[in-house]
Order: sequence, then C-alpha cells, then structure tokens
Amino acid sequence: MLDSATSSSGSLQGIRVIDLTRVISGPFCTQILGDHGAEVIKVEPPGRGDIVRSQGNMVNGFSWYFAQFNRNKRSLTLDLRQEEGKAVLSRLLEDADVLVENFRPGVMARMGFSDEVLRERFPHLVVGRINGFGSSGPYRDRPAYDFIAQAMSGFMGVNGHESGEPMRAAPPISDMVASQNLAFGISAALVRRERTGQGDIVETALTNGLISMMGYLAAEYFATGEVPKRTGNDHPMLYPYGLFQASDGEVAIAPSNDTMVERFLGALDMLELLEDERFLDNRRRMDNREALREILDREIARRSVAEWIEHFNEAGVPCGRVYDLHETFEDPQVREQQMALELDQGERGKVPTTGFPVKMSEAPAAIHHPVPELGEHTEEILAALGLAAAERGALRDKGVI
Repeated sequence: MLDSATSSSGSLQGIRVIDLTRVISGPFCTQILGDHGAEVIKVEPPGRGDIVRSQGNMVNGFSWYFAQFNRNKRSLTLDLRQEEGKAVLSRLLEDADVLVENFRPGVMARMGFSDEVLRERFPHLVVGRINGFGSSGPYRDRPAYDFIAQAMSGFMGVNGHESGEPMRAAPPISDMVASQNLAFGISAALVRRERTGQGDIVETALTNGLISMMGYLAAEYFATGEVPKRTGNDHPMLYPYGLFQASDGEVAIAPSNDTMVERFLGALDMLELLEDERFLDNRRRMDNREALREILDREIARRSVAEWIEHFNEAGVPCGRVYDLHETFEDPQVREQQMALELDQGERGKVPTTGFPVKMSEAPAAIHHPVPELGEHTEEILAALGLAAAERGALRDKGVI
C-alpha cells in the first residue's frame, strides 16, 4: 500500500491523483488539484519526461514554461510501454482516488486500461480525461492542439476586426478551459463518490470547452440564425463599449447597460447625445457606432488615460488601462491578490509563477511542493508502494524507471 505523502492542507487533502498527462491540457488540471491539497504523482517517460521540460526559456537549465503547470506534484518515471511499467501503474491505481490522462481516444485501452477494465478493477476510481474532440464521433481520432480547437469551435471566427482575418487568442485558451472544466468535473465526481461509493469517468475536450464559452454569441446565433460578425475590441451587442483614445493611449470603458451609458455620458458632460436621434437607444447607437466613436474619441483625447481612469471610477463607470504583462504584475491590486508567486527550486533558484485564482477562507490553495525534477520521487514512491530495493533495481536495469 502506498503511504501518504507529506501532509498538506486544502479542500482536497487526502485525495491521491495519478497524473499521466503532458504539455498543458491535463497538467494545468492536476496542478489545480494539487494547489487545493491533493497529492499528485506525475508519471513521466524515463529519460525525457514531459516534453515541456525542454521547451520555453530555460533558466539555470530549468524550463519556466514547465514550472507554470507542474507545481505541487511529485515525479515518477515509468515506461508504460513495458509490461512491468503497466504493472506498477496498476498497483498505483489500487490506492488512488483519481487518474488523469490526455492521450488520444483508444490509447489507454491499447495499454490494457480500457474503461471497462478500469471500472471493473478500480470501481472507486474517478478517471479524468482530456482530448481534442471527444471520445466519440467522426473526429475522435484526429490530433488536436489549441490552435485547431480555436479554429473549429468558432472561437477564432468571432475574434479580430471585421475587415481582417480571424484571430486566435494569444494564451492556449482551449487547453486552460478544458483543464479547469476537468478539475471541476473531477471534484464533482469525488463528491458523488462520497454518497455512492462509485467512481466515474469524466471527459472534457478542447473544442467542446470553447464552444461552451461562446455565451451570448451562441445565444444570438440560435435566436437569429445569423453568424456573429467580428467586431475587434467593440462589444458585438452594446455601444459605447470598447477602447477609446485618450491623449496618451487607450482606455478600456465598459458601460454594460443603459444606466451605465447615461452615467458614462454624464461623466463626459455629454448627456445631450442621448437626445440625438442617432443615439436614442442601443440599437441606434450600434447602427451609428462610427459616428458616436468619433464624437467620444474627440472628447476623451482631451485628457490622459490616468486622468480618465480616476474620473470614470469616481463616477462609477467601469474602466481600465490596457496593461502589458509587466504592468499587470506590478499593479498594486494584483500584488495584493498575490497573483504572482515564487517557487523555491533549491539550486535552480526562485521561479516566478502565476498565483491562485480561487480564494478560500477555510482551506486555501497553497504551495505544498515545488516543481519536481524528472523522476525525483521515483524511489520513494515505489518503496512506499512496497517494491523492495532489488525489485526497483531490476526495473531500473530494464529501463522501466
């Protein structure tokens, strides 16, 4: 039996997760679980590990890209192509609560861990998986990455300016959304298991996650049958709402309803615009958006971004500066919310990473373990599993670990 790892706090304390995932979709999910107290054992191929270990900017021989998605985990090297590796995985699953994988559909079955086998041998286990399009349907076997998911979900098609090409979101948004969905689904399945004693199979897909995020754009398409146009930084359904030109840059302003529009125009001392037939209501403001933009930009250009930010906030108008990442992480509110943390990686030095977006008063997320070196915990995990030194040596000699 595998003994518990170093104790941690958090709402998922006592939950053991076997993590077979790599790159982003999956590792971000298991990191979320680890942040909230779960014990996460990251299983990696011997010798090379997760391919992200060698990608991105390397500092002191260490990938900060990898660090962004793999804190609060322990690393076990295991060759799952060999029967001995599969046998070790089976022993790990006997005492695990969760298995997470992001292989293409069918890979786990070919390894001998089909859904039927997992349900029969480990009925308590919650299995979480991420793939590109789902495990059924004509695209189930297609390879998929974030760029493809953004393209095929419709997400890319609604981003960018109408006169330009469709635009992707810069972050790997489909990987991140699918990972967050899976972390939620796993947590929900664990709650259900408390009632029923039964595990579950939880699946998310990159494309499905982005489709679910289409929100009011999907609602308008369903209502009208019309494909939404790309509107750049303008809101597709409201105006004025977007970026406006101050004397020294752009200010983001978001009056989200008629009351807010009145407040915004009142702050500009331009309430008379609401008596102009072109701007009487939102539909007409949308139809005459360019004319209204010209009037507003002319007025907003008279003062600086900083002046407008202060003025609009005092008036209760939602607004903000367009930050680059340096400005984001230097912002006093971001600092107060601890959205940048440092991992102590020993000889590797201090490694910055993003903070915890979910704040909990009784069982907050925390850093329990730094990012593991490849195979750093192999010996201790296998010893706790009951494998004698001779058995571990034989596995090492065969390249299984």
